[in-house]
Amino acid sequence: MLVTKDHGDVTVLRIEHGRVGALDVELLDALTGAVTASDRALVITGSGSSFSAGVDLRRVLDGGRPYTAELLTALSRTFRAVFDHPRPTVAAVNGHAIAGGCVLALACDVRLVSAGRMGLTELVVGVPFPAAALEIARHALGPRAGRVVLGAEAVEPEQALALGMADELPGPADLLPRALALAGEAAARSPEAYRMAKAALHRPADAAIDATIDATAGGDAAVLAGWTSDDTRRRIEAALASLSRR
Repeated sequence: MLVTKDHGDVTVLRIEHGRVGALDVELLDALTGAVTASDRALVITGSGSSFSAGVDLRRVLDGGRPYTAELLTALSRTFRAVFDHPRPTVAAVNGHAIAGGCVLALACDVRLVSAGRMGLTELVVGVPFPAAALEIARHALGPRAGRVVLGAEAVEPEQALALGMADELPGPADLLPRALALAGEAAARSPEAYRMAKAALHRPADAAIDATIDATAGGDAAVLAGWTSDDTRRRIEAALASLSRR
């Protein structure tokens, strides 16, 4: 599910979960646990042709509202754990990074993309963004966030670079070595100075996330309602049917 390997001062977290690294509660909990337990620089990557193709929508349909509520909590917890990890984080995007998989990459300090399509496609299947996902996207993408979020496109690496989703486009053979080199260089700097700078940069996004949580009595109530509506369920079913025909 999640393979952890140390390389000098850097730990690599490799998602190996099914064919496309789909995000479910179990994988999200494993990611959160690994990130929060670490005091090292991290590289997050995937396997095969995918970094992560996003949330396991079949589990959402099968599990209904109880599972979806648990999933949304786990998603936000993972995104924030990665976003606010005090040490350097690098996403080594080896393949498709779609929807929640793209948010996971955006939560990292640096994003290297070698293959696959990348995009925030949540609106294609009609699911609202949890506050953590939206604010992380706003932080990472700046003035291009609106285009990426509302456009809901999955784009090739060159366009991902132009839109700010990617920072560099190394070749597949160079992806992990380059990610390890960048993470190692950053890890060699003062850990406390890095933590303080990162916390200050993230303060507006974290404050916006906390304000949304406080305003909804502990969670994204409207987001859960959107994810579990009849209209969303029909859109998810149509999206899965389309994928099965490919």
